[in-house]
Amino acid sequence: MKKRVVITGMGVITPVGNSISEMWQALLDGKNGIGPITLFDASLYDTRIAGEIKNFDPSTILEKKEVKRTPRFIQYALKTAKEAIEMAQLPLDKIDLNRTAVIIGSGIGGINVIEEQQTVLLQKGPSRVSPFLIPMLIPNMAGAFVSMRYGFKGPNFCIVTACATGTHSIGEAFKILQRGDADIAIAGGTEGAITPLGLAGFCSAKSLSKRNDDPEHASRPFDKDRDGFVMADGAGVMVLETLEHAKARGAKIIAEIAGYGASDDAYHMTAPPPGGAGGALSMLNAINDASIKPEDINYINAHGTSTELNDKEETAAIKSVFGQHAYKLAISSTKSMTGHMLGGTGAVEAIVCALSCRDDVVHPTRNLENPSPDCDLDYVPKVKRNLTVNYALSNSFGFGGHNATIIVKKYNP
Repeated sequence: MKKRVVITGMGVITPVGNSISEMWQALLDGKNGIGPITLFDASLYDTRIAGEIKNFDPSTILEKKEVKRTPRFIQYALKTAKEAIEMAQLPLDKIDLNRTAVIIGSGIGGINVIEEQQTVLLQKGPSRVSPFLIPMLIPNMAGAFVSMRYGFKGPNFCIVTACATGTHSIGEAFKILQRGDADIAIAGGTEGAITPLGLAGFCSAKSLSKRNDDPEHASRPFDKDRDGFVMADGAGVMVLETLEHAKARGAKIIAEIAGYGASDDAYHMTAPPPGGAGGALSMLNAINDASIKPEDINYINAHGTSTELNDKEETAAIKSVFGQHAYKLAISSTKSMTGHMLGGTGAVEAIVCALSCRDDVVHPTRNLENPSPDCDLDYVPKVKRNLTVNYALSNSFGFGGHNATIIVKKYNP
């Protein structure tokens, strides 16, 4: 028999807030997290704006010598895991560390380390390259650092599926717990890819908004004037537990994971197929996994990137799955405020779904002023909406055609 899996803790670091409470209030208020890039000189780039993390001091979670040699994606993972573990009030001296999993992914990992050490190689030679180069660039080190910090010895691996990374990580952690291979999982995604090379790559691919003089309105999912996504840093981590484990220790339960689906487009490196068939299959797989009907879903946190093809084809996919019910759904895009946090974004958006189930409110889609003719559903424009959310669905679609969908359920004992 499949075990029920619940959420008992959550942590985030995002361009609109560095804690659950700060981020959630900002999203409900429709606040913007996009601005000019300050991490480096971006004056020669076509895109000079991003969703940077603000007011974060890594020395609060790492010793000074560790900060200097630790890339941002690892720092963000440690910070969000700490918040999630503290919210869950995990008694680390009493839980079975051998049955505590860590599934934290990153789409790009330590790209800034690669850039810095390539410069060292060219200027000073191979003998001067840091011995920490390899450990600090590989994406699996985010979860490794969390496990080493807390002593978690259960299953620990890293999923890398571009923008679907965080959602796949939570989904696979859900399955580990559901089948009884662990009691607790620390799961999510993290990204710190706003770097000269990272930005240059997305600029060359013509993926990013060029609304440099108006960053507040640059990310505009489903709007006819959208011109690309906005790159962002960020991370989200959940503490998941089997229901029996959470109840046995008297944990406060935030929401329940009800279903998980995954698929691949098998179509194109970066573009979704016409009609969004891959995304539709992912949603159907999640709905079937949750043993519910499409009509049971109240809210969708869309992938909603603010790109021409994604928004059009995700809308088509939703229509193909939900039929007429698609027009009754509340749908919103967190990326309209945070920008696209790449491997971290799906985890943050799953957390948003849990908060909507907990509080019966959904955040707005910012900057939706003139809906595209291809995007004619209810995207909750501009203002939050009070709404009973029994089931929330979150989509993440990544380069390579990787699709992942999580369904979060209001917790009912």
